[in-house]
Amino acid sequence: MEKSNVEELRSGVLCAAVLEQAGFAVDAKESTKRAVKFRRGDEIIIVIHDGKGWFDPLSEAKGDVFRLVEHLKGVRFVEALDHVADLIGFVASDPGWTRVPRKQRPDLSISARWQSRRGPWPGSMTWRYLRDERRLPETIIRAAIRQDRLREGPRGSMWAAHTDETGAVTGWEERGPEWRGFATGGAKVLFRFGPVDAIRFCVTEAAIDAMSLAGFEKARPGSVYLSTGGGWAPATVAAIRRLAARKGALLVAATDNNIQGDIYACRLEAVAAAAGCGFERLRPAADDWNEDLRAMKESAKEKRRERKDRLPHARRPRQG
Repeated sequence: MEKSNVEELRSGVLCAAVLEQAGFAVDAKESTKRAVKFRRGDEIIIVIHDGKGWFDPLSEAKGDVFRLVEHLKGVRFVEALDHVADLIGFVASDPGWTRVPRKQRPDLSISARWQSRRGPWPGSMTWRYLRDERRLPETIIRAAIRQDRLREGPRGSMWAAHTDETGAVTGWEERGPEWRGFATGGAKVLFRFGPVDAIRFCVTEAAIDAMSLAGFEKARPGSVYLSTGGGWAPATVAAIRRLAARKGALLVAATDNNIQGDIYACRLEAVAAAAGCGFERLRPAADDWNEDLRAMKESAKEKRRERKDRLPHARRPRQG
């Protein structure tokens, strides 16, 4: 096949088409516009670069649409060409989310964009989202605000800062009722909630989960609750290694209760072993810590309702 024809196939068939034909489905909860997560049972593929690239978060596999076919079907390149050619004109299903329009000027720096947003306050949309929908304790929300970790995002969403070792904001996780993502132009390092001199480091995959775990543990003294933002960037690894090198450090893998969480936990255990620090695996009962927190709050609410229903009703005095 001519090189020009190969390039035409590469640009004409998106990875999503290959995955949909192979029985994968979009995990909308865990996807963003720039990184769409596909699942087939325990298998996970993340599609990037506007559908033209992909990687497997559970291995080192990655590449273009041809490499994807080779990876899924175990075939050679020439067979992958034929498979991709058969998909010309196939349109994958629309994931169906809408990105929240951004109001800030695109030429502002990360720091300026962060500072241009107000922190949440009692009764604000972001406050209600965190307290009422995510069920975070108010003590945790207030502490995160005092530590300058949160900002009001568009339409009641939350911005949770990622910072480097100097405390400079490098980007932020964006979570809300209608949107999830990461700051455009920002860099994932670590979301950090807790004292700067901590020696117990609880690593989660999302800022919401970090604060949820802090809620469970009532912000345990000497602990800092971290989030990688679902990534494993070189800057994130370097930051974790620096923390693990502290005297008396304990690295706690508090990642999700699934295969991806276990992969991250293994990587954290390797970091701990290399640093010679302590290591623990702390696993939520559900998929993540926020699910556990919401389930606990709902159970407590149900018990209060049952106790109220069992209270004897006062008799009204007879009239007349």
